[in-house]
Amino acid sequence: MVKTIGGLIAARVGIVSSFLAAATSPAFAASTSTLKQDDFVGISFWIISMALIASTVFFFLERDRVAAKWKTSLTVSGLVTLVAAVHYFYMRDVWVATGSTPTVFRYIDWLITVPLLMIEFYLILSAITKVPGGVFWRLMIGTLVMLVGGYLGEAGYMSVWPAFIIGMAGWAFILYEIFLGQAGKINAESAPPAVKSAFNTMRLIVTVGWAIYPLGYFFGYLTGSSPESSANALNIIYNAADVLNKIAFGLIIWSVAVSESENAAAKK
Repeated sequence: MVKTIGGLIAARVGIVSSFLAAATSPAFAASTSTLKQDDFVGISFWIISMALIASTVFFFLERDRVAAKWKTSLTVSGLVTLVAAVHYFYMRDVWVATGSTPTVFRYIDWLITVPLLMIEFYLILSAITKVPGGVFWRLMIGTLVMLVGGYLGEAGYMSVWPAFIIGMAGWAFILYEIFLGQAGKINAESAPPAVKSAFNTMRLIVTVGWAIYPLGYFFGYLTGSSPESSANALNIIYNAADVLNKIAFGLIIWSVAVSESENAAAKK
């Protein structure tokens, strides 16, 4: 037991050390040394990358506070912020060095992290009842349609309006599943109050928080503004959305996991 605990502590210390080494490496220091005090987009990349690191460490350390059935959910939350942090390092470098929108890095990040966020709906319901696999696959399909549509438009493979419509259709499919579909019904019928509250808040984030992304797409590609102005608006909006939709989303999972674990322990 002592060896196991020691191993867990060592692993977590290793994660923290790796993050600190990456964030303070000469390559990153060199790339950010040219960050200008009036480059608010670049500053936002820097702030968010640090916030994602802190969130990752927090979620991994907090796994020890929750019951076994909630550990996977917290691990996924930590993986979301971990993957996002790594990509934000690269996106930050691209922006500071070139002033260009890091579209490829951003969509690689989203193609990994957004499906993981959708898995969280499945995981918190699975922690309290048996959930059909169809819920998982419908959430995945909606996510991929949304992301592929957005990327085709932003990367220039498709006209921006048709791509925008495809992406919105994928998002609408996700909203249907978590509000009116099987996932929403399981939450309404089987979830205890704490889980139901978390699920409802997560739905609110996917509804309101994810609406920020189409807003960024609109200001970035559909308003006819100058390329510089469009790039600034696009990246500021996307960065703000990632804070809400990755960090806050994970904190909701953490809150319900701790609450349910403490309630279960009190009943023993």
